[in-house]
Amino acid sequence: MRLSIVDDHALFRDGLRSLLEARGIEVVGEAANGREAVELARQLKPDIVLMDLTMPEVDGLTATRILVTELPEVKVVVLTASDDEADLFESIKSGAYGYLLKNLEADEFFRALEAVQSGLPVFTPHLARRVLQEFGREGVHRPEGPALTERERELLELLVQGVTSNRELA
Repeated sequence: MRLSIVDDHALFRDGLRSLLEARGIEVVGEAANGREAVELARQLKPDIVLMDLTMPEVDGLTATRILVTELPEVKVVVLTASDDEADLFESIKSGAYGYLLKNLEADEFFRALEAVQSGLPVFTPHLARRVLQEFGREGVHRPEGPALTERERELLELLVQGVTSNRELA
């Protein structure tokens, strides 16, 4: 698994890189803003980009939209402190492959990365529940594009129930 870390806080990037490398995950690059993230991804083509949302120059949502359009094989996972619903839904609409909060336990974080590498979108059970509630409300304007498939809905339901094991999700 080849990752890049995008966050404007150098200390956070250093700590996350150390944690990832201790688990044998290759960190191919780091960026302090969305502009650098896009340039880095174009050059290095990581498997996964861990993207913060609030950064100078180019924010994480804009960078996510660019990466998803230009490099669809690169999976962008938002890693943020924001549990704001607007950020969550904008990230999904922007093409993020997942949305994780920075207060995640390390084991849960690594299970999420394994899931992404296996091709599964990732959300904590709490966030998955919010997504399901939003899509389940009547009269709510839904984003343009295809509705969730039966399998995607099934996966979200399992995540809401707290199932995070790749084996159980498969």
